[in-house]
Amino acid sequence: MEYRKFPQGIALRLDPGEEVVECLTRLADQEKIQLGTVSALGAANDVTIGIFDTTEKKYYTRRYQGEYEISALVGSVTRQEGKPYLHLHVTIGNPVTGEVHGGHLSACTISATLELFLQIWEGQIGRKFSDTVGLNLLEFQGE
Repeated sequence: MEYRKFPQGIALRLDPGEEVVECLTRLADQEKIQLGTVSALGAANDVTIGIFDTTEKKYYTRRYQGEYEISALVGSVTRQEGKPYLHLHVTIGNPVTGEVHGGHLSACTISATLELFLQIWEGQIGRKFSDTVGLNLLEFQGE
């Protein structure tokens, strides 16, 4: 993982074999990022994507192994109980096989490269578990 800081955020590159969620969590921790948005693209060969079943209140995941382009990786960085909290969604595809898959990103190993831009926002937003929904929702606290 290599990155450079700019006034508006961080540009990051991941190389083959690096795992996206692990690296981005480490970066958010190292740089003490409280609030940010993520935009990225690249290529991966091992991706786990999920969907949240709102009736059962649980995630179902599926692992995809092969050659995939990451056509979109978007999300947010917040904090929960002082630790970085990532909420990421991804769309992957392979035009040779005609596959396209998308959903909540659980894990993603890079096969060629990932170009990620992390826009950092001033302030912070926390997360709090909602029994009603079954997810950690944004928690807006007073100024």
